[in-house]
Amino acid sequence: MSICLREVSHIYGKGSPYEKVALTGIDLELHRHEFVGIIGHTGSGKSTLVQHLNGLLTPTTGTVTVDGVSLAGTGAEAKAARRRVGMVFQYPEHQLFEETIAEDIAFGPRNLGWDEETVQERVRAAMRFVGLPYRQFASRSPFRLSGGQMRRVAIAGVIAMKPDYLVLDEPSAGLDPVGRREIYAQITRLHEEQHTTVILVSHNMEDISRLASRVIVMNRGAVMLDGAPLTIFTQHRDELAAAGLEPPPVSRLLSALNERGWQIDESAVEPDEAAAHIKARLTRLPAAPAARPPKETRHAR
Repeated sequence: MSICLREVSHIYGKGSPYEKVALTGIDLELHRHEFVGIIGHTGSGKSTLVQHLNGLLTPTTGTVTVDGVSLAGTGAEAKAARRRVGMVFQYPEHQLFEETIAEDIAFGPRNLGWDEETVQERVRAAMRFVGLPYRQFASRSPFRLSGGQMRRVAIAGVIAMKPDYLVLDEPSAGLDPVGRREIYAQITRLHEEQHTTVILVSHNMEDISRLASRVIVMNRGAVMLDGAPLTIFTQHRDELAAAGLEPPPVSRLLSALNERGWQIDESAVEPDEAAAHIKARLTRLPAAPAARPPKETRHAR
């Protein structure tokens, strides 16, 4: 079970004076239960790529399938396949439009044709999951919430439809550090507890290295690198630099120490881990020789 892209290209404004090639020759398979990070410089094709995953964009050439079903179809099977992929855009609070939080979250499930009992059950479950108690928030306007809370409502509206795959395009953009931690804690819970496949687009290398089990690097509309975060960030620094990217600060620090001969473990992705590796290396250093007392000064008589 997976999302497969085969020889996918996408050209905006094809045949017009504004024609632009956004994707070319994309071959990818995104498996169930993965946590995939997609990184790349602005204009590298990240957002264009993920909008193909649920049929928002149609390939100029190539095919996209979800669990073996082509998204190019117009029948019930293709529609059901598209619904298995939930999408949370950058600044998802712009997706909010209903008068109350509960109604906004209920919009997607109702469009799926679920009966009202099931809709309300999904609304309550989604609100509970993102930490918005139903009794306290259901009847409130989504536009009277903090930025982080609005982001939670938008995510709840997507997960209420129970997607098998969740695509998030810069979900923490514009949030303060506390808001960003809260959003990613919820996304991690969704992945771990409900086994939802997560596909995360982000410019934050630290978040990607900490959360993702697989990293795809986009450059000029093509897949440049695809592998484990530790491999990408420690063994492909030249390629990342060519794509206008830098490894996370932790990786850069450990690499700089090794360049100075420290012979330190570079596998850390969190600052606390890096500190532990540095401490472990320091304990292996030979003890400094004890200071020798100064020789007595002999005075001539």
